[in-house]
Amino acid sequence: MGSTLRKSQAVRQAPGGAPPERRSPAGGFFSGLTSSEQNWQFCLYQQEMLLPRLTLYWSGNAFILAPAVMITGLFAELAELNRLVGNHPQLFFSWVSFLLGGAPKLREGQREAAAETSQPVVSVRKKQIGDHERTLKAHKEEDNPQKTMEVNGLTPVPDSYDYDLIVIGGGSGGLAAAKEAAKYEKKVMVLDFVKPTPQGSSWGLGGTCVNVGCIPKKLMHQAALLGQALQDSRKFGWQFTEEVEHNWMTMTESVQNYIGSLNWGYRVALRDKKVTYENAYGEFVGPHTIKATNKKGIEKLYTAERFIIATGERPRYLGIPGDKEYCISSDDLFSLPYCPGKTLVVGASYVALECAGFLAGLGLDVTVMVRSILLRGFDQDMANRIGEYMKEHGVNFIREFVPVKIERVEEGTPGVLKVTAKSTAGDQMIEGEYNTVLLAIGRDPCTRKIGLDKVGVNINEKTGKIPVNDVEQTNVPYIYAIGDILQDKLELTPVAIQAGRLLVQRLYAGATTKCDYVNVPTTVFTPLEYGACGYAEETAMEKFGEENIEVYHSHFWPLEWTVPSRDNNKCYAKIICNIQDNERVIGFHVLGPNAGEVTQGFAAAIKCGLTKEQLDNTVGIHPVCAELALKTVTLVGRQVKTGIATGIDLPLMSGLSGYGHSPALAGVFEEESVKEKSLWPFCCVVSLPKATWPLSNPTRTKRPVADLPRLSPPGASRSDGGKEYPELEAIHKDHQGPTPGPAQNSPKSGTRVEFKGFSLSHTINLI
Repeated sequence: MGSTLRKSQAVRQAPGGAPPERRSPAGGFFSGLTSSEQNWQFCLYQQEMLLPRLTLYWSGNAFILAPAVMITGLFAELAELNRLVGNHPQLFFSWVSFLLGGAPKLREGQREAAAETSQPVVSVRKKQIGDHERTLKAHKEEDNPQKTMEVNGLTPVPDSYDYDLIVIGGGSGGLAAAKEAAKYEKKVMVLDFVKPTPQGSSWGLGGTCVNVGCIPKKLMHQAALLGQALQDSRKFGWQFTEEVEHNWMTMTESVQNYIGSLNWGYRVALRDKKVTYENAYGEFVGPHTIKATNKKGIEKLYTAERFIIATGERPRYLGIPGDKEYCISSDDLFSLPYCPGKTLVVGASYVALECAGFLAGLGLDVTVMVRSILLRGFDQDMANRIGEYMKEHGVNFIREFVPVKIERVEEGTPGVLKVTAKSTAGDQMIEGEYNTVLLAIGRDPCTRKIGLDKVGVNINEKTGKIPVNDVEQTNVPYIYAIGDILQDKLELTPVAIQAGRLLVQRLYAGATTKCDYVNVPTTVFTPLEYGACGYAEETAMEKFGEENIEVYHSHFWPLEWTVPSRDNNKCYAKIICNIQDNERVIGFHVLGPNAGEVTQGFAAAIKCGLTKEQLDNTVGIHPVCAELALKTVTLVGRQVKTGIATGIDLPLMSGLSGYGHSPALAGVFEEESVKEKSLWPFCCVVSLPKATWPLSNPTRTKRPVADLPRLSPPGASRSDGGKEYPELEAIHKDHQGPTPGPAQNSPKSGTRVEFKGFSLSHTINLI
């Protein structure tokens, strides 16, 4: 009897475990038993003492039905029941409630019970699942009520669930969705589990961003910037004679302490909002049902009306000898218990360049091995500028090579590894030795091992990404997905957070707002930070047509960098406008310090429909980088496409005439599409009898010459394959007009000329 009672109590235990029930103070037959044990005792007592009367136990989701005869006297039964359980009103009223409303179910139960070989018959959620012998045996083996149902061939009916919403994944997006749902008094569970890396790294609640992504990356990027600031400080009068060194262990310990505080804060926030959290791996096992397995291997089943998949991604490995044995990933780097030393970073993603950047900034020898292009998916003009800047600041690049084998040469922390790599353009092989090899070749969604096939959720078989509609709904109506695992969506933490919140608001608050995946600002924290919002130039051309976009751009020099006299003309900004939509700004890109802070403000304006004219009329804050990006982009000439001008006498207003400033270029174009004179603001004009100039939509009327600004940024020069032509553009002072300069012959036909400081990049072709 005792064993049976313990089992029955376990069967009816609430999901996630319930607190021990209080013992009843009542005496008699039921004294000293918990309420659950009393319920079972009552049923067994009725079965033995009161047959052939009806004996029925009903409690929430489960009841036990014993053989019964026709009810001949309702009042007689109530009187007898009152005598037996008068001291137990809960049992009495539960029995009466079912008796008064359950006559049809009673007859159905009698028929089902007659087919069973042993009594009592067990039902769950008003559905009979079998006789008690088979049920108890299954429960003894599985120790889980939902699993017992599965063993007995019953799929849970969708009229009652353990939770309104179960979120799979405790990252930024998943936590945001769970807490938002709790605001609407929904019963919510979060399942989160981190499988250790091949090197054994794992972390707490919060997901990639908090533990091994945005947060530690930005903090270590700041550590590198402080190193540069120390160098600059001497020019600002700071004097120190001690050699400054960086301590890796001090940095990582401080970073991990902060991350630990965030982990704890997330758990407290879930508890305060009454969200159930389990550190367990979630896997679908059937409709509306998920299995949660904790680190001890204990499994539990839970049901929910809806699910949100927010499992995120994990770093990809090369699949070559030695990669998992000896290489680390970003999942390991931020808690690495030793300084990585000489490091090879494999990959050209933003993760690769960010890590390479701050490691180099900390004084380490860093090499980046690139298979093809930098920052795939980002504006390639900006990506190449980042690469050039990093190269100038000590980061080595090995282009068009991929590792094929990693070997350990010397034990230790970090030890020595030999890397063998093969050219992607031929059969050339190279070898190199490094202390640490960091793989940053991409990330794979955590979607292939969570049972999606068991519930019919479609995924992209090649990428593992989940296709969803515009409301983040998968092909299975009650399952949604957010974050990095979505197909053709941005992989950014704020996007996942926004998508999660908006999804829950649509589900439970009647909202209709959808997540905007286009005008989303982001920043790549390379040594020269890159902020972007909207379309890349290549994407804009593809979507709107090259003839329908205009690109304005400029270099600028942050005031903070002028005193140390470093990195002039390295910072850069450009905006991309849609000509057909009143030159609405559809893309913003900036390279420079605090690029994220600058971009965030522009992002709000772009979302509100910012146009080029509005940008021109905006007053900047002086003297900050945002002002420089705003002002120079507004005033400096455009980056234009190719039109053909023939038989033109290009006015000699610069260089050859002894002046470094030209307000305009006037010409009559003989193409059929051109019927008017056009004025073109170029900083330097070369006298040629016949030339091909990059022109943009020459039929559009440009601003009058009188309205054109005088452009005189400091240090203006022209680079021609690395050769400077400082004579062509003299330095101007305070925008006060041209300064005389000696004559200089024009470059040869086909030469690409970049006007540094005037931000024009054109190709001159002699005809």
